[in-house]
Amino acid sequence: MMRSLYSAISGLKNHQVKMDVIGNNIANVNTTGFKRSRVSFGTMLSQTLKGASTPDTNTPARFGGTNAMQVGLGVMLGSIDQVMTQGSAQSTGKDTDLMLSGPGFFVMKNAGNTVYTRAGGFGFDSSGNMVDPATGALVQGHMYTSDTDTTGWPVTDLTTLGNIHFKLGDYPFGASSGTETLTSYSIDQNGVITGVYTDSTGVSNTHKIAQIAIASFPNDVGLQNVGNNFYQTTNNSGGATVNAAGLGGRGSLVPGAVEMSNVDLSQEFTDMIVTQRGFQANSRVITVSDTLLQELIDLKRQ
Repeated sequence: MMRSLYSAISGLKNHQVKMDVIGNNIANVNTTGFKRSRVSFGTMLSQTLKGASTPDTNTPARFGGTNAMQVGLGVMLGSIDQVMTQGSAQSTGKDTDLMLSGPGFFVMKNAGNTVYTRAGGFGFDSSGNMVDPATGALVQGHMYTSDTDTTGWPVTDLTTLGNIHFKLGDYPFGASSGTETLTSYSIDQNGVITGVYTDSTGVSNTHKIAQIAIASFPNDVGLQNVGNNFYQTTNNSGGATVNAAGLGGRGSLVPGAVEMSNVDLSQEFTDMIVTQRGFQANSRVITVSDTLLQELIDLKRQ
């Protein structure tokens, strides 16, 4: 059978995969913190019809060298990688919504497993834990024990992190009693949550409550997407190093906003057109190859 048939089939299959990736990108155009993926192709092994020869080493040379003669056997997937560029900001005005402006990931505990996300649309549960409202995953960081407490950033042992939990009416630093209670709070660009505590006479003081942890990786493109806007580490992503926002090359936090998808519809639709034309061209190769085979069959007529 003709090699062109099988080469074109490989082209059809891999353009279908590229179309699947484009469709997923477009489907997630409004997904908070989503990072688009792209497909690259690579050549498959080639069949060598004639090897290369070396030129004559005599002076003067009696003959020159010849190049190898090869017939390619189609296309294969080279890679499907994620593009970790910054998405645009969407202002929400909600105190617990956070956007990372720059590299880094929020650290979360989901059913006991450590996962990472760029989606910072957080809220609280009934126990005062800061969570991802969609999954109940717990935001990780450091709870302060005093105003002079230091977190010891950076950390590589994630067991030193804990859940961030507080609610209005709490006493400072998790105490069971006191004269001051939490009346309001704010989050700064370094992820430090500061509370305003007011006593019975109306006098207010500020105390640090917690600091949100931000993770970075040697190769964040190597993270594996596990759904629900979460990533987990792989052999090629490297381990997480946790630090405060704005330190060690990590991005700073923008309170009251979330990061939108980095999908560019104009780019995706252009890629869709190119993919469609590539699929059509490969299908045409199959049609023409079939016509050639029909001509061969027609050589012998009844």
